[in-house]
Amino acid sequence: MKFSSEEILETVGMIAEDKLDIRTVTLGISLLDCADPDPAACARKVREKILAGAEGLSEKTDDVSAEYGLPIINKRISLTPLSLVVPTADPSAFIEVAHAIDSAAAAVGVNFIGGYTAMIQKGETAIDRALITAMPEVLAATQRFCASVVLASTKSGINMDGCYTMSRIMKKTAERTRDQDGIGCAKLVLFANPVEDNPFMAGAFYGPGESESSILVGVSGPGAVRRALENLGPDADLGQVAEAIKKTAFKITRAGELIGRAMARQLGVSFGILDLSLAPTPAEGDSVGQILETMGLAMPGAPGSTAALMMLNDAVKKGGLFASSSVGGLSGAFIPVSEDASMIRAARAGAITIEKLEAMTSVCSVGLDMIAIPGATSAETLAAIIADEMAIGCANAKTTAVRIIPAPGKDVGDSVHFGGLLGEAPVMAVSRVSADNFVRRGGRIPAPVRSLTN
Repeated sequence: MKFSSEEILETVGMIAEDKLDIRTVTLGISLLDCADPDPAACARKVREKILAGAEGLSEKTDDVSAEYGLPIINKRISLTPLSLVVPTADPSAFIEVAHAIDSAAAAVGVNFIGGYTAMIQKGETAIDRALITAMPEVLAATQRFCASVVLASTKSGINMDGCYTMSRIMKKTAERTRDQDGIGCAKLVLFANPVEDNPFMAGAFYGPGESESSILVGVSGPGAVRRALENLGPDADLGQVAEAIKKTAFKITRAGELIGRAMARQLGVSFGILDLSLAPTPAEGDSVGQILETMGLAMPGAPGSTAALMMLNDAVKKGGLFASSSVGGLSGAFIPVSEDASMIRAARAGAITIEKLEAMTSVCSVGLDMIAIPGATSAETLAAIIADEMAIGCANAKTTAVRIIPAPGKDVGDSVHFGGLLGEAPVMAVSRVSADNFVRRGGRIPAPVRSLTN
């Protein structure tokens, strides 16, 4: 891949002024050859494979970052879903293996490792039930291990029993981490239509269709996009705004692929994908919400927010696809409340509600993300919120997700504080209108008619 002098200078400017960075280099590792019904043997095999596969990951990432002058913020690992690796219907087996994985993650110097995952969109096995039963303990007792559960897909519909089960698991997990405002739930993502090559935590897992090992890169540049729109000026029409976003996404993608291929060479693995998701941080200026404000909205959540977000998401994808044949993952715009300074302000001002966020998730990359709600919210209400988000994913054949924190002992007007990239968030109001009887019916909501595409 060759770059012109102009491209190099533009990228240097985006790094220096606009907080352009590689948000994560994620090493995907297949654990399919580590399955063993003996928990101790399985834990040993998994730990050894992670240590061998990720040897030098941290140091080589730093070397590539220094060589190209492009900051790489996070080093992470994604693993084969553990429900496919621990063939034992015993919660204690999953706890033992999870501790081994968390220890290995610390040893190789990554901040998060994903793959405590079950896929129950159409129903659950005894092994799935054991994994889910152990989940509150695993998320409370480990520092780096992240969990995900697939509850729905366009092809299978929505597992409502699973939604109800996971609402109770979320409340137990929050309670187990009460002293940290329920941070365990910040490491748990519930999915419809997940992708198998997502490099971003907490929802990353390395799908069974992936190669033995590969590099998955997550690029983020909301500051660069915002600056491009500021330079465009207030008189540009929305077509010109979309074009400016597309051009900026192209430049960001080119830089990300350069890093991804360099990392793959360093580690002797294949280059998987480049995920061009605009992932914000709590730092001022590094915000998707501020992009929406630069477009002309007073705050995220204002009328027009869904339309503006749709345009942003679409332009990012168009720019990325033109720049690289390896664009994958989620690739679009994230709207996590606690991780975006502008979204935090909008939530505190009451400009954005859970209902408006739900509408916006129909056109963004993920879903209801890093939202704190009152700890007293019932499991039935939480399950209904989850089901609504799963429905958006199923009906639109897109990935949607839920990462909600029922903050123990907190109510509307309080805040939760996680620090670092996870940020902080006000506790948002939840509808008091009951969905209890609907949720308690259970069963499975059938797949939508658009699933019949064969």
